[in-house]
Amino acid sequence: MAVQNFEKALADLEMIVGKLEKGDLPLNESLALFEKGIKLARFLRQELGRAEKKVEILLKDEEGRLKTEAFELEDENEEAEGEEEEEEDDKKSGGGGKLPF
Repeated sequence: MAVQNFEKALADLEMIVGKLEKGDLPLNESLALFEKGIKLARFLRQELGRAEKKVEILLKDEEGRLKTEAFELEDENEEAEGEEEEEEDDKKSGGGGKLPF
Protein backbone atom coordinates (compact mmCIF):
# COMPACT_ATOMS: atom_id res chain seq x y z
CA MET A 1 0.00 0.00 0.00
CA ALA A 2 1.32 3.43 -0.87
CA VAL A 3 2.31 5.69 1.99
CA GLN A 4 -0.60 7.86 3.03
CA ASN A 5 -1.81 9.67 6.08
CA PHE A 6 -4.49 8.53 8.46
CA GLU A 7 -7.08 11.12 7.46
CA LYS A 8 -6.78 10.33 3.74
CA ALA A 9 -7.05 6.60 4.40
CA LEU A 10 -10.11 7.12 6.58
CA ALA A 11 -11.78 9.29 3.94
CA ASP A 12 -11.02 6.67 1.27
CA LEU A 13 -12.46 3.90 3.45
CA GLU A 14 -15.63 5.91 4.10
CA MET A 15 -16.01 6.48 0.35
CA ILE A 16 -15.60 2.76 -0.33
CA VAL A 17 -18.14 1.84 2.33
CA GLY A 18 -20.61 4.31 0.81
CA LYS A 19 -20.20 2.81 -2.66
CA LEU A 20 -20.56 -0.74 -1.37
CA GLU A 21 -23.65 0.12 0.69
CA LYS A 22 -25.42 1.39 -2.42
CA GLY A 23 -25.23 -2.14 -3.84
CA ASP A 24 -25.31 -1.10 -7.49
CA LEU A 25 -21.76 -2.09 -8.46
CA PRO A 26 -20.81 -5.12 -10.54
CA LEU A 27 -19.46 -8.05 -8.54
CA ASN A 28 -15.84 -7.67 -9.71
CA GLU A 29 -15.77 -3.97 -8.83
CA SER A 30 -17.39 -4.67 -5.46
CA LEU A 31 -14.76 -7.31 -4.68
CA ALA A 32 -11.92 -4.99 -5.70
CA LEU A 33 -13.31 -2.20 -3.51
CA PHE A 34 -13.85 -4.62 -0.64
CA GLU A 35 -10.22 -5.76 -0.88
CA LYS A 36 -9.00 -2.16 -0.91
CA GLY A 37 -11.25 -1.39 2.06
CA ILE A 38 -9.80 -4.28 4.05
CA LYS A 39 -6.26 -3.03 3.36
CA LEU A 40 -7.25 0.48 4.43
CA ALA A 41 -8.90 -0.83 7.60
CA ARG A 42 -5.73 -2.77 8.49
CA PHE A 43 -3.60 0.32 7.85
CA LEU A 44 -5.89 2.45 10.02
CA ARG A 45 -5.88 -0.13 12.83
CA GLN A 46 -2.08 -0.25 12.69
CA GLU A 47 -1.82 3.55 12.81
CA LEU A 48 -4.20 3.69 15.78
CA GLY A 49 -2.08 1.08 17.54
CA ARG A 50 1.04 3.16 16.98
CA ALA A 51 -0.69 6.26 18.28
CA GLU A 52 -1.88 4.38 21.36
CA LYS A 53 1.67 3.17 22.08
CA LYS A 54 2.98 6.71 21.69
CA VAL A 55 0.38 8.01 24.15
CA GLU A 56 1.38 5.28 26.62
CA ILE A 57 5.03 6.28 26.31
CA LEU A 58 4.16 9.93 26.86
CA LEU A 59 2.15 9.05 29.97
CA LYS A 60 4.91 7.08 31.71
CA ASP A 61 6.26 8.64 34.89
CA GLU A 62 9.92 9.10 35.83
CA GLU A 63 10.23 5.47 37.02
CA GLY A 64 8.78 4.17 33.77
CA ARG A 65 5.43 3.23 35.29
CA LEU A 66 2.38 3.96 33.23
CA LYS A 67 0.23 6.69 34.72
CA THR A 68 -3.44 6.23 34.05
CA GLU A 69 -5.31 9.38 33.27
CA ALA A 70 -8.87 9.79 32.11
CA PHE A 71 -9.10 10.86 28.50
CA GLU A 72 -12.45 12.35 27.66
CA LEU A 73 -13.48 14.49 24.75
CA GLU A 74 -15.20 17.78 25.48
CA ASP A 75 -18.35 16.69 23.65
CA GLU A 76 -18.62 13.60 25.86
CA ASN A 77 -18.20 15.70 29.00
CA GLU A 78 -20.88 18.14 27.91
CA GLU A 79 -23.24 15.29 26.99
CA ALA A 80 -22.69 13.59 30.36
CA GLU A 81 -23.29 16.85 32.21
CA GLY A 82 -26.52 17.36 30.26
CA GLU A 83 -27.72 13.88 31.20
CA GLU A 84 -26.91 14.49 34.88
CA GLU A 85 -28.91 17.72 34.81
CA GLU A 86 -31.87 15.87 33.24
CA GLU A 87 -31.70 13.20 35.95
CA GLU A 88 -31.65 15.86 38.68
CA ASP A 89 -34.65 17.59 37.10
CA ASP A 90 -36.50 14.26 36.94
CA LYS A 91 -35.81 13.59 40.62
CA LYS A 92 -37.13 17.01 41.57
CA SER A 93 -40.27 16.57 39.46
CA GLY A 94 -40.99 13.02 40.57
CA GLY A 95 -39.34 11.29 37.59
CA GLY A 96 -42.15 12.08 35.18
CA GLY A 97 -39.82 13.12 32.37
CA LYS A 98 -38.79 9.64 31.26
CA LEU A 99 -40.74 6.48 30.57
CA PRO A 100 -39.67 3.34 32.46
CA PHE A 101 -39.29 1.32 29.25
